[in-house]
Amino acid sequence: MSSAQIERMQEHLRHLRLHRIGSLLESSLEEAAKHSLSYSDFLDGLLTQEVASKTEKNVAMRTAMARFPFVKTLESFDFAFQPSIDKKKIKELATCRYIANGENVILLGPPGVGKTHLAVALGIKAVTEGYRTCFTQAMPLIASLTRAYAENRIEERLKFYCQAKLLIIDEIGYVPIDRHGAHLFFQLISRRYEKGALILTSNHSFSQWNEIFGDPVIATAILDRILHHSTTINIKGNSYRLKEKVKAGLIREPEIEPS
Repeated sequence: MSSAQIERMQEHLRHLRLHRIGSLLESSLEEAAKHSLSYSDFLDGLLTQEVASKTEKNVAMRTAMARFPFVKTLESFDFAFQPSIDKKKIKELATCRYIANGENVILLGPPGVGKTHLAVALGIKAVTEGYRTCFTQAMPLIASLTRAYAENRIEERLKFYCQAKLLIIDEIGYVPIDRHGAHLFFQLISRRYEKGALILTSNHSFSQWNEIFGDPVIATAILDRILHHSTTINIKGNSYRLKEKVKAGLIREPEIEPS
């Protein structure tokens, strides 16, 4: 094959944005000639690598757009340390069927038990499956909605948070939400109801959400929509962040209160 022909093929590949094939073309041609590959095997190998490259780039882009605080996977989660978690249920959630159905996942438990890790890991699974995902903590979310309301941009902001097929809201209840913020949060939950999936994490049981939102009516309305189609994971273990100090004898192992 002449150098002019290879140069012309490279130009075509650049025009078609088949960059991975372009980088592999000459070495792949040599390999095909060496092993007498059929045309179909040669083309299949190149296309497979191009698709893998584009998929990897798309996943990386969607991961960056999701704004996760860190990247952690289900494979790195220590289920042995948190035996209260039903691993089969987590594996079912990892299939992302709940997202396709517009359902919700609520992760409850005290600080440090792995709620955010699981939320991010399920978010990574969603990104890998091609779902647009957005991660936010509860208080920055409320602040964003409140600021948009004050600037007469609330519709625009609500639409933004409704674009993602999966919205992850972390740390609900660490700081109480005022009445106005609770009303704005309800509007968001109502907009996404049966249309977009949610993952929520909280250190408060549902019976305490009246205190979080400062109004039992609003809290009930929020829970009514969140829990209608949902899976709740209640984690009753100890804190990951304290386990090394416990091992070192620096602190005593916390006692888990009976449910």
